[in-house]
Amino acid sequence: MHCVVTQADYHDAAHARAIVELLDAYALDPMGGGEPLPELVRTTLVGRLASLPHAFSVLCFVDGVPAGLVNCFEGFSTFEARPLVNIHDVIVSAQHRGQGISQQMIAEVERIARERDCCKLTLEVLEGNEVAQGAYRKIGFANYELDPAMGRAMFWQKKL
Repeated sequence: MHCVVTQADYHDAAHARAIVELLDAYALDPMGGGEPLPELVRTTLVGRLASLPHAFSVLCFVDGVPAGLVNCFEGFSTFEARPLVNIHDVIVSAQHRGQGISQQMIAEVERIARERDCCKLTLEVLEGNEVAQGAYRKIGFANYELDPAMGRAMFWQKKL
């Protein structure tokens, strides 16, 4: 197995196809909602990512085949007065799971974050996704809390 992990070039047609293909596979998975990406998203996603200076993606190819994707967005920590990187999506294709691909891609994200002088990486994970939680713990992630008496942070949303 020949594994290549690289920062995606949003202007490279092969990278753009891989991003859409992998994100669509994730969307179809129960962990991603179980619905395919709408056609508008499929056709505009990569261009819109390319227009965001704070966005970057990491791809993994196994033997030349797209096997993994991590989409990231730079944010800012007011408590540290430094940038941070939020890992928004972590996708490993079904046939490549259990091979350490997510850890390799997140190591590349961490390298990029350190290069950008970021103070931390953040991510969200579903409560029921025990496999992902184990993988993230293994590489140093933990629940976010400032004071144990106040409990862990919760990730909420309001759709617009």
